[in-house]
Amino acid sequence: MTSNNDSPTKAPEMLNLPLLPLRNAVLFPGSVLPLPVGRPKTLAAVEAAQATDGLIGLVTQKSASTDDPGQDDLYAAGTVAQIMKTIDRGGQGLQLVVRSLRRFRIVELNQTSPYLRARVEERPEDMGEPVNVEALLRNVKETTKKLVDAMPKSPDQRLDWAEIVARVEHPGNVADLLAAALDMPVEKKVELLDTPEVKLRLEKLLEVLHERYELAELSRKIDSQVKGEMGKSQREYYLRQQMKAIKEELGESEDPEDALEELRKKLADIKLPPDARKAADRELGRLGKMPSSSAEYSVGRTYLEWLGDVPWDKASSDSIDIVKVRQDLDARHYGLEKVKKRIVEFLAVRKLKEQSKGPILCLVGPPGVGKTSLGQLIANALGRKFQRISLGGVRDEAEIRGHRRTYVGALPGRIIQAMKKAGTTNPVLMLDEIDKLASDFRGDPSAALLEVLDPEQNGTFSDHYLEVPYDLSKVLFIATANMLDPVPAPLRDRMEVLDIPGYTHEEKKHIAERHLVEKAVEAHGLTPANIELGEGTIEAIIEDYTREAGVRNLERQINSVARGVAVEVAEGKTEKTIVKPEDLSKFLGPQRYESEIAERMDVPGVSLGLAWTSVGGEILFIEAGKMTGKGNLKLTGQLGDVMKESAQAAVSYLRTHSASLNIPDTFWEKNDLHIHLPQGAIPKDGPSAGIALVTALASLATGIRVRSQFAMTGEITLRGNVLPIGGVKEKVLGALRAGVKEIILPERNRKDLIDVPETVKQQIKFHYVTRIDEVLDLALEKVIERAPRAGGFSEASDVPAPDKNAH
Repeated sequence: MTSNNDSPTKAPEMLNLPLLPLRNAVLFPGSVLPLPVGRPKTLAAVEAAQATDGLIGLVTQKSASTDDPGQDDLYAAGTVAQIMKTIDRGGQGLQLVVRSLRRFRIVELNQTSPYLRARVEERPEDMGEPVNVEALLRNVKETTKKLVDAMPKSPDQRLDWAEIVARVEHPGNVADLLAAALDMPVEKKVELLDTPEVKLRLEKLLEVLHERYELAELSRKIDSQVKGEMGKSQREYYLRQQMKAIKEELGESEDPEDALEELRKKLADIKLPPDARKAADRELGRLGKMPSSSAEYSVGRTYLEWLGDVPWDKASSDSIDIVKVRQDLDARHYGLEKVKKRIVEFLAVRKLKEQSKGPILCLVGPPGVGKTSLGQLIANALGRKFQRISLGGVRDEAEIRGHRRTYVGALPGRIIQAMKKAGTTNPVLMLDEIDKLASDFRGDPSAALLEVLDPEQNGTFSDHYLEVPYDLSKVLFIATANMLDPVPAPLRDRMEVLDIPGYTHEEKKHIAERHLVEKAVEAHGLTPANIELGEGTIEAIIEDYTREAGVRNLERQINSVARGVAVEVAEGKTEKTIVKPEDLSKFLGPQRYESEIAERMDVPGVSLGLAWTSVGGEILFIEAGKMTGKGNLKLTGQLGDVMKESAQAAVSYLRTHSASLNIPDTFWEKNDLHIHLPQGAIPKDGPSAGIALVTALASLATGIRVRSQFAMTGEITLRGNVLPIGGVKEKVLGALRAGVKEIILPERNRKDLIDVPETVKQQIKFHYVTRIDEVLDLALEKVIERAPRAGGFSEASDVPAPDKNAH
């Protein structure tokens, strides 16, 4: 926008300019815009203007249809413009960019060929009385703002003139800006262009602005009334009609009546139970009376589609070959003899009595031992469909029972969804990670599973979405868990638990040789001619690079070796790569695990306990230290309440028997004790570390070291008894993985070694104890010379005897 000068009025200047006629356009001073030029006379006028000072006169034609206008065909008012830029449009003329400078009026047309030229008189602005003009300017700006506010708010349909006008100070510029922006007839705009008096132009513009504002207000009021009268059903009908038209254009139109009839036929062909048939007929009747544009229509139709998709009468027939089942189990799962024996028994009973309501199996074991693949194998053996339902992190009861149809986006629960995917009434459903269920304000999913997993109740399972009984009695449920402790007791009671312990060193070796190596070679595009794991390589991977109950990490390490060899083959190596134990560092990096038992137990006050975790058995170092103090006890290492109580019981026992163990009383009175279990980021709890805690404290107090490669587990009492514990097999296997050679067990756990493989029993020496005295005699490097017992808890004291059934 150019700014007009406020200097005193000068005498009008006469100019002789080439003319450029405009069709349906009026340019006001200060405007900059592009103009297409294509007529021969206008092209000649542009050429003549560029040959001199670049000034050209812009005038408007009275009729846009006139191709060769004369003086009578042009309005007298126009503007002097400067040609700023020309762009050749390639045979279609020119594109000009012009800047309009000031007003003029044609005095005489003195040339018509080869272009129009006229003598024109400039029309300087007349500012008039400043006070009146200022008042008019303020009124114009306010009215402009009101008009903008009343116009539609869509950015692509309006220009926010109020902001632009508010920033312009010169009254003449404001008048020209609004005159150019407002949608007015050409005649009206030419009239404003031909009015040099600023006051008069502002008055005319104010009149136009008021008219536009009243029209905008009236339009808005009418639009508001129409919207208020249009009800929800009318809007939905309008939108659905639009949707229907769009679908017809795309060739996707669908007649609701045809779709409903098709759904009716589909449900008629299914053998629905009486309750489901009644619900389907009722819903079909409702939809037949309901317009398809209704929101309830789509809800009802979705419900009927679910009723039709869920299997009601289609079952797969069982075909069980016990001999083949044994072969498949042995081929795919090495070891696990007890579990495989129970699976064969389970399938044998199913073969002899197909309609029996057998137990619901729960496979419990650490990760990577093959729980999920066992479930898949059972489904294959039965010839049934298999579906896995992951329950990890599920904390909403509706995930099991479904959502009621009153909620937007309601769906059946995971059980019914799995039945739909299976397509039969008797699939194998695996409830994976049942121990990872959680609960919050949305309910307890484990409570909803009580009905699902009870053979006496699941024949009439109720899903909140279907709202009709559904028969789950033919479904074979198999659950998996890493540990049973988080599973509620009522849910545990409904399942037969099959413990799947971790694999032994020998079992891992066989699994790797028979399955993992071959699988890795094939998966990485290799052949036996490219790679071979040499003698002792698999054992080295197991011992130096993995510490796990399952074989997942072992498989990852073998895959890493295969990838390393694949790189060499891709680079052009042709001879076979024989990977030896000493080559593993090249593929897997430095050795990750090594036996550190001897180094960590070379001082008094350190013992080795055994722990059971959800991923198998682990060794547990227990360190006891002393410092000058007043007999305080400090416990660290994220210990749970039960383990803290075991530590306090160990201190109490040793203080009671200090005299018999030749421990001076001043040891407890003048020293503070600190018991620490390393790996402090891992929470630890349970009573089974009791004898290990006593041994560590006794070693610290007597200065006698605990024998290395010697682990122990057992609960203690204040009277010195050693009570049985659980997870014996897992703890023994964990000890073997860590390099332990001897283990102390409670006498009452002797029977539990029946589950431990013979190969493990041959590698570990077991000691069975009933009292703490026996533990100390076995565990310490020197036998403590005992003095006669005095004081403390006697055999006839009032301390209650241990519960013989405690675990």
